[in-house]
Amino acid sequence: MASRTLSRVTKALLAPALALGATIGLASAPASAAVWNSCDQWGQTNLNGYTLYNNIWGGGAGSQCIWANSGTNWGVWANHPNTGGIKSYPNQTKAINKSITSLGSLSSSYNVSVPSSGAYNTSYDIWDTDHDYEIMLWVNKTGAVGPIGTSQGSVSLGGHSWNVFKGTNGANEVFSFIRTSNSSSGNVNILPILKWIKDTKKWMGNETIGDVQFGYEVTSSSGGLNFTTNNLTVSSS
Repeated sequence: MASRTLSRVTKALLAPALALGATIGLASAPASAAVWNSCDQWGQTNLNGYTLYNNIWGGGAGSQCIWANSGTNWGVWANHPNTGGIKSYPNQTKAINKSITSLGSLSSSYNVSVPSSGAYNTSYDIWDTDHDYEIMLWVNKTGAVGPIGTSQGSVSLGGHSWNVFKGTNGANEVFSFIRTSNSSSGNVNILPILKWIKDTKKWMGNETIGDVQFGYEVTSSSGGLNFTTNNLTVSSS
């Protein structure tokens, strides 16, 4: 799970595949006209206090197009080959920029429609401002995908039960929380998870949380699959 921020990924040259996606992907956008769409590898926009990224960052990727009706209602059509390795992480990002101890609350509500085939996970990706730590919360997964690192047991936090993994991708430490059963909608209380990592496990200090991202980490979606964020909100105080 390498970094999916634009400044920390290797920008593979995917122009031919993306040109194909420009034709196919836009035809797969919702019937109601989206206020924004892009088939660019690094396509992004800001809507309603969120940043949306197409973010095709992995090697061997195919074509992918993103659309948005608002900052909290958006989706992706992706056609990535049936090969190993993460191809993309299209996502919605909310900037937090507060230390863990200064946060009074940090929570999110999600509602998604995802395919029954392909290989992917639907996940939150939470970063400190220095990008030393990456906290992933997988709410569902399909196909041959798995987290980085070794098992650290199970825990119930933030309103869900998770299997926890700890590892590194070579650039930062990664703490992955894999929901014990797939979910397409719910609420996540994120702050207790951060405090558990910091205070109970002492895996990190009082980090400043920079971004809370939510999206689809796609390994394969051969033939073209749709991923829809019906509603996703992040709130903090």
